[in-house]
Amino acid sequence: MITTTTGSVEGKTIEAYHGIVAGEAVMGVNFVRDFFARVTDVIGGRSGAYQKELKKARTLALEDLVEEAEELGANAVVGISLDTEVMGDSMMMVVASGTAVTLK
Repeated sequence: MITTTTGSVEGKTIEAYHGIVAGEAVMGVNFVRDFFARVTDVIGGRSGAYQKELKKARTLALEDLVEEAEELGANAVVGISLDTEVMGDSMMMVVASGTAVTLK
């Protein structure tokens, strides 16, 4: 499955459009990691715990998107957009959306 943020794939022709597909991942963030992430933010540096959870959520959302595209008979998803939201104090959500297509 080809996935891209661009609207087309170089050297390929879009043969059919199957519609918009999306994948979501909602992750809870552990209180202890939250505490140490806040300490890291105050003293400077990067919060490895948050980065790891965000990467995991992004991966899950993209896997969900690909699964939905495969169910529609697509062999690629173009125009992928990733959005991240923080929900309350302990949840984050990543949404991936794009257009499922068949490439020739």
